[in-house]
Amino acid sequence: MRIQTSAGPAEARIDHPDDATFLLVFTHGAGGGVDGQDILTVRDTALAAGGVVARVLQPYRVAGRRAPGKPEPQDRAWGELVAALRSDLGPDLPLIQGGRSNGARVACRTAGELGARGVVAVSFPLHPPGKPEKSRRDELLAAAPAEVVVINGGSDPFGIPDPADAAEVRVIAGQPHSFKKGFDTIAETLEPWFLRWSS
Repeated sequence: MRIQTSAGPAEARIDHPDDATFLLVFTHGAGGGVDGQDILTVRDTALAAGGVVARVLQPYRVAGRRAPGKPEPQDRAWGELVAALRSDLGPDLPLIQGGRSNGARVACRTAGELGARGVVAVSFPLHPPGKPEKSRRDELLAAAPAEVVVINGGSDPFGIPDPADAAEVRVIAGQPHSFKKGFDTIAETLEPWFLRWSS
């Protein structure tokens, strides 16, 4: 599915369960795509819980760029594509949004404005590597009142959010920013959380 935004076209891959109870819109990190094992694990877990899942390739990646650019145009384009997806896939379904790394930042920054009920933040980059003084904690907190679940690697050089700043922070021991294993932990963390939106 191709979606026009003010930043150019985005693309979404849609997966439907038999009986949808919520909508999950999920996106990638800065230079990535939507087929990483962590993203597919999030998708599969949401589908099993009754979620329609839209994995979004953002406009800058559709255009072939690796860097997302400034937050404001990225957030504006995200809002436009989420509105289009909600209209097409279920305007009455509870909205859950999320992403990995830079995508998690976008999902947190826009959650309140878009009325998201929850946010899944995978590998949330709390600060640039080696620069804890440049904290992005305010972006994580901007997701309120949405319920935020954070899943980070224990060896992530981008840091790990404080458990007090989210509904849940799950740390996968020994994993870097891009997970090599621990996908079962992602599923175990998200399964009961997604099922809450199905009741």
